[in-house]
Amino acid sequence: MSKIELIVYSLEKKVQKVLYQLTKIKKDNTSLKQKLNEVKAENHKLLHSLKEKKSDYDTLKFANSILGSEQNKRETKLKINSLVKEIDDCISKLSD
Repeated sequence: MSKIELIVYSLEKKVQKVLYQLTKIKKDNTSLKQKLNEVKAENHKLLHSLKEKKSDYDTLKFANSILGSEQNKRETKLKINSLVKEIDDCISKLSD
């Protein structure tokens, strides 16, 4: 083989190697994109669940304060006063 043929052969091998690596990288990229989408979906699902749990917690906390638990007496009084003020405002608006 002549020197040019050796260079061409070497270049062909290197191009084949680069094409193989490119194919492998594309495959890995596709796989990673799929995993990312799965993780995003799971994250969205968990965030939604967290919001529901927080809402449930707030509801239970309010219910406990209405029941007059010892821990939340001050909170209960403030909420009741707030509700009474709102009711008074509504009554005054209706009577006008």
